[in-house]
Amino acid sequence: MASMDFLNTAEPVKAPVVRTLPAAEKPSLIGLSREDMGRALAEKGIPERQVKMRVSQLWHWLYVRGVSDFDDMANISKDMREMLKKHFTIARPEIVEEQVSADGTRKWLLRFPPRGAGRPVEIETVYIPEEGRGTLCISSQVGCTLTCSFCHTGTQKLVRNLTAEEILAQLLLARDRLGDFPDRDTPAGMIAPAEGRKVSNIVMMGMGEPLYNFESVKTALLIATDGDGLSLSRRRVTLSTSGIVPEIYRTGSEIGVMLAISLHAVRDDLRDMLVPINKKYPLKELLDACRAYPSLSNARRITFEYVMLKDVNDSLEDAKLLIQLLKGIPAKINLIPFNPWPGTNYQCSDWEQIERFADFINQAGYASPIRTPRGRDILAACGQLKSESERMRKVDRMAFEAMMIVGHGEDD
Repeated sequence: MASMDFLNTAEPVKAPVVRTLPAAEKPSLIGLSREDMGRALAEKGIPERQVKMRVSQLWHWLYVRGVSDFDDMANISKDMREMLKKHFTIARPEIVEEQVSADGTRKWLLRFPPRGAGRPVEIETVYIPEEGRGTLCISSQVGCTLTCSFCHTGTQKLVRNLTAEEILAQLLLARDRLGDFPDRDTPAGMIAPAEGRKVSNIVMMGMGEPLYNFESVKTALLIATDGDGLSLSRRRVTLSTSGIVPEIYRTGSEIGVMLAISLHAVRDDLRDMLVPINKKYPLKELLDACRAYPSLSNARRITFEYVMLKDVNDSLEDAKLLIQLLKGIPAKINLIPFNPWPGTNYQCSDWEQIERFADFINQAGYASPIRTPRGRDILAACGQLKSESERMRKVDRMAFEAMMIVGHGEDD
């Protein structure tokens, strides 16, 4: 986000051969709740007395073993596998391109079928390896409706919501590529945590506003945190929102994951400009919803994202107001140096000013890490996501908000 040039120096990685959806699209079993999967099987003739057992088998193969081919389901009869292949799919999305940064950040450009949008759509998913953890940034929409003035993603109109299947598919594909399922090896040369899971944390911080696609996001995250499947801890899953207040309450009661707020301003007049949804849900309503979020504590803090914009929101007066605004909320404040994108009028705050801002917040008792840029050489830095669904010149195509990705979720 700073005023600096980016060099797209990373060479694209040749995408593997993947099983993609055929032209005559079949419904996917991925992303269905157990109940919906059971109904889908019953509709295809599975006897009622077998449905629960078959769902349990499929759940294990899909989410514990990570298979993407029915023929790999060893304890399911051949006739059953043929029936499943005839009526359903468990295929991964197509990898259009994979890029790898010198720091280990990986960016996948994924293509999904039309699903009523009139054409295939593409989104980007970013993986960031850190010390002791690996964080995956997942998209919830193709495009965005929020038009935040500093965010490149907001310049792409909303094409459609992603389904629960497509949200989960990003996680499954990343684990495929990283060798993060049982009996699979991490590819040589891949930077990933040496022990434990390669994808230990996920953040809903990719393209789109997750809470404008609440039902699909809810279904996907409940499957991702299901103890008999992908089994991610809710404390390692973070949902980021620009402030859709009614759904913040629902997120706390119905999903129960960690919460991050794209704040970026401490006055309504400025936030109205930077984050226009503030006109509908102003700061007081937003922070009331944060204070009411379940199970808040020093171990379960809300993260407030704050992009540092020179002479816009970076004064010490802004820092003072920020402390006053968050009083009584267990919080961490991520300070994000602004990354440029073509056509923006904003500049990054001077580094000395960012440090002064951070020091003031630290002295008030709040953690305020300054996010280190990640993946710059593959254009995977904060505020710059724009997919190939609205194709730009390749040198200008921006990817995910990688500085926002790191450090989210607990290390339990």
